[in-house]
Amino acid sequence: MNRVCKVSEDGGHIINSHGGQPGSNIGQYAMPTHLAVDDNKFVFVVDVDNRRVTLLSPTLGYIRQVVSRDQFKGMHSRLCLDVQRGRLYVTENEVIKVGKPAAGRVVVFSI
Repeated sequence: MNRVCKVSEDGGHIINSHGGQPGSNIGQYAMPTHLAVDDNKFVFVVDVDNRRVTLLSPTLGYIRQVVSRDQFKGMHSRLCLDVQRGRLYVTENEVIKVGKPAAGRVVVFSI
């Protein structure tokens, strides 16, 4: 699935969603894998194949790219939001080569 969804408490239906068709334009994802939600219910979404982090409103409306692909050399797939310090921690890993371990690091962004 190439979208982010907010579902009802019972999981029975989708309340809001963002994305749908795979791609790299605004409103599209190539592989959303991880998200974090702040105290005001804004959502940070990691899009692995597009190498970016997108910020969505509490109703999952697009706000902006928080991290763009030109800010990374490798692939990122996980994030952690520290609301008290106003920091977003994003993992970055080398592209995995067959038979070789991948190196990684954590990149810190002020939000």
